[in-house]
Amino acid sequence: MVSEIQTAQDVWPVLTPVVFVPHEEGEYQRLVAILDDLIDEVDENEDHPLASMMEVIGVLIEKYESLAIDLGDDDVLNSGCE
Repeated sequence: MVSEIQTAQDVWPVLTPVVFVPHEEGEYQRLVAILDDLIDEVDENEDHPLASMMEVIGVLIEKYESLAIDLGDDDVLNSGCE
């Protein structure tokens, strides 16, 4: 398991512009645009190397939307979305 964590630590700086928890509307919109690009790339190919990343980003978007709706606010920066 330690090697997996080391690998994640090594590649994480490259992934952070693409995989992140959105805390405000602008970040949410960036994730939506990234998801749109991933959908175009992955299509319905569940074996595509980026399919799981597409799923993770979809979950992050759903979480933001759920919190924003619950709060009645587009900006959930201080909502505990972490």
